[in-house]
Amino acid sequence: MAINDIIIIGGGAAGLMAAAGAAGIFAAGGQDRTVTVLEKMPRPGRKIMITGKGRCNITNTRQWNEFSEHIHPKAGPLKHAFYNLSTAATIEFFNSHGLETVTERGERVFPASHNAADVTDTLVKAATDAGAHIETGCEVSGISLIDPDGNATGDIADAGDPDAVRFRITCRNGKEFLCRRLVIATGGLSYPGTGSTGDGYGWARQFRHNVRTCFPSLTAIVPEGYKDMSGAGQADSGSGLKGHIDRSVPLSETGSLLNGNQLKNVSLALYIDGACVQEEFGDMDFTDGGIEGSIGFKVSRRCVNAVMNGSKASISIDLKPAVSADALDKRIRSLWQEIAEDRRSIGKTYNDRFRVLLGKLLPASIVQGFRRCNQGIDHKTLAARLKNWKMNIRGFVGYERCVITAGGISTDEINARKMESKLCPGLYFAGEIIDLDGDTGGYNLQTAFSTGMLAGQSAARSLILP
Repeated sequence: MAINDIIIIGGGAAGLMAAAGAAGIFAAGGQDRTVTVLEKMPRPGRKIMITGKGRCNITNTRQWNEFSEHIHPKAGPLKHAFYNLSTAATIEFFNSHGLETVTERGERVFPASHNAADVTDTLVKAATDAGAHIETGCEVSGISLIDPDGNATGDIADAGDPDAVRFRITCRNGKEFLCRRLVIATGGLSYPGTGSTGDGYGWARQFRHNVRTCFPSLTAIVPEGYKDMSGAGQADSGSGLKGHIDRSVPLSETGSLLNGNQLKNVSLALYIDGACVQEEFGDMDFTDGGIEGSIGFKVSRRCVNAVMNGSKASISIDLKPAVSADALDKRIRSLWQEIAEDRRSIGKTYNDRFRVLLGKLLPASIVQGFRRCNQGIDHKTLAARLKNWKMNIRGFVGYERCVITAGGISTDEINARKMESKLCPGLYFAGEIIDLDGDTGGYNLQTAFSTGMLAGQSAARSLILP
């Protein structure tokens, strides 16, 4: 059985970057060492290819002080990895390997081709050009520690000899691998169709690591009455997550009226048990899942966590945040007077005239949905409702369509300067499997790239004798 110096389980963003980093260290040092990536899917980087709606928001241009504000639950454990591969260094990495990039609104960086597949291809090429080997269709079924004689052991292998073989990896296709260093970069639970099925959490526990409670983040939150809950899927859809509403549950009439609308430059406030805990400004979308978009995703982390823990969540949308309530009310009264005096209003019912008023204040496509959610409003109460459109939250879309998994392997048990396990020498972690997640806008891929690069480079350096 061939002995690998480094094996990386998972050929996603973190795993491919770890391979490029590790193989790059060996190549630079003239070391004849082996780096192998084991990927369960037919091709690597499946999740990368669906990010950013297929455009792939690689990273952003923010430096640490700004970047760190968007990392949860705490940014400190990421700091060393970020400085090892910053946002600027990530852009340079892709550019130097032939991928042109562009910076768009919000300092977000995309491939110039706007084709996510190009990002995957670039990562694969960078890793293989550096000397790494990628085994696809190779689903790992087990990991065991071995002693110097190659026998399975429950004890941590001797860390004194850098070249000691420490791990045996078995795969469902019958292949077995031995390695001196192991990087687990299997991702989280989001988008399981891409291969992210939480395998790594079990292996982490096997090595006595704590896995903090996982839950979907950057996902659609579902208002009361938005989905037709009369049929199957109204509870947790078999996921075991309290509040989970599968995206396949059909829309209600209200949801159908709102679906497809985007609200630009609005404010969104999240309330937990009646207390305002978060406010965001920007764009939000009504989709077939629920409330998404930039600010919808930003509040989803706290919202999902609260719902799962049995708290009551609600939101308030301010459709006119740039205008005070008094000024808006004055404007509405003026518009109402104009409508009343317009000769085209002669013979029109109150309802007809009110519809005209709404058309002057809202996009036409959302008028019906807004009225359905705010029954009983009239021109006198309209300003208050436009400034405070309240919705109670029934649940959320789960791992089947969330962007990132919150929770994961405790960062307290990982050496942040190396991404190495504090409990098992020679074992490294990278990417979504770690208890680090970010807001939408390139933060999560950058976290995967930074932790992957540091894990790969650290594993390689540990094998090079001084």
